[in-house]
Amino acid sequence: MSDLRIRAAVPDDLDAVLAFWKAAAKGSSISDDRDGVERLVARDPEALLLAERDGELVGTVIAGFDGWRCHLYRLAVHPGRRRQGIGSALLAAAETRFVRLGGRRGDAMVLTGNETAHHAWRAAGYAPEEHWRRWVKPLTE
Repeated sequence: MSDLRIRAAVPDDLDAVLAFWKAAAKGSSISDDRDGVERLVARDPEALLLAERDGELVGTVIAGFDGWRCHLYRLAVHPGRRRQGIGSALLAAAETRFVRLGGRRGDAMVLTGNETAHHAWRAAGYAPEEHWRRWVKPLTE
């Protein structure tokens, strides 16, 4: 893994990140557009973590901390690069960030039907909390 570089995204990375998510991430979000990702990076420049190998984007995770809770989104690894420790390295970097900021527990948004992701999250020590349900309301059309 020594050739894997993890760093925070910068504005010049955002088009590549959006294209990467289309190829590597399951599902999409109302925030998966240039404006949404620009706002994220502007508000918290260390939240969007990128994994690169030989200059190629091979993984992402959003490690958002609101001062109270640690939220993980968009853990995605290039389909041809899975099972090489990239996701684990991204999560370790995210968890290190959270601890540095005073976070106590990480939670992850994981699609119910994404069984591959369920295995990865369990292997990383995360577990579903079945007694919680996510409630959402789009604020824009």
